[in-house]
Amino acid sequence: MEIKILGPGCPNCITLEKLVRNVVAELDIKADIIKVTDILEIMSLGIISTPGLIINDKIVLKGRLPSVDEVKTIISANSLG
Repeated sequence: MEIKILGPGCPNCITLEKLVRNVVAELDIKADIIKVTDILEIMSLGIISTPGLIINDKIVLKGRLPSVDEVKTIISANSLG
């Protein structure tokens, strides 16, 4: 599984990265977590409003900070395929 966290370094982007890393560890999921901070690269991936989350090349979240439970749901749902 490849997870990309997109954000230039704002507080919400940093929080999303921590949430994702904690959830991946808690659920014991093997994942490559990549932090993308370059705004041009973020925009080229289809994200205009950060933070963004892409799992296996699929945009699963953009423009807001989710709850811990929502991150668990998103990662669990996208780890099955």
